[in-house]
Amino acid sequence: MNRRERRTMTLTLLLLFSLVAVFLLSCTPPPSGDKENDERKEARMKILRKKMVEQQIIARGVKDPKVISAMLKVPRHKFVPPEELPYAYSDQPLPIGEGQTISQPYIVALMTEALHLTGNERVLEIGTGSGYQTAVLAEIAKEVYSIEILESLALKARRRLKELGYENVKIKIGDGYRGWKEYAPFDAIIVTAAPTHIPPPLIDQLKAGGRMIIPVGKYFQELILIVKTEKGVIKEHIIPVRFVPMVGEAEKKEPED
Repeated sequence: MNRRERRTMTLTLLLLFSLVAVFLLSCTPPPSGDKENDERKEARMKILRKKMVEQQIIARGVKDPKVISAMLKVPRHKFVPPEELPYAYSDQPLPIGEGQTISQPYIVALMTEALHLTGNERVLEIGTGSGYQTAVLAEIAKEVYSIEILESLALKARRRLKELGYENVKIKIGDGYRGWKEYAPFDAIIVTAAPTHIPPPLIDQLKAGGRMIIPVGKYFQELILIVKTEKGVIKEHIIPVRFVPMVGEAEKKEPED
């Protein structure tokens, strides 16, 4: 092969390599501004979350540093529908579909603080909803067991929590009235839907010394803290609240006197 032929072959190979490179680049998504936009969005949300904690939670008397840290960390905007994103850190509950809501941030913090979690607890949650309260609990407690009666919400919450890296959460699709006997007793129980009375099975599944926070009532609801002792239960009325009603077996039971 003479010099001219070698040169022609070299040019041909270079052209082929160039064409292959162009093809490979065309198959790879270009580094658009999406990543940069996402980073800016997350930075904005972090600022809004900090403002939410300062103005809606700390200013109202929540003091537990573990609860405050969890509220600062959990991205509430990841747990609301796209159309509610502008209001993710507002001082209000928001619809999440199926007639259900994500609770007001202050109520989430207040209920979590009432449980006096130290980090070693096994917690039962009745009403997974979007998974936001679940995530806050998972930031503090050792294990969280959550029951959601609506399958669509349970599946979304399970997927969302997994994507966010929460490995200490188990979600069950079912009626939470009778709790989750398989994993009882629990150190703490939190109920995020209002029955007309306190479900006896939940009291049974609470450890002696354990605490349960639950909204109770039909038209007028009270947030009640229950502390279980060796001699019985102590009830403390916290504040009036408004939660979605607990459905399922709870609807068929008569309120206790």
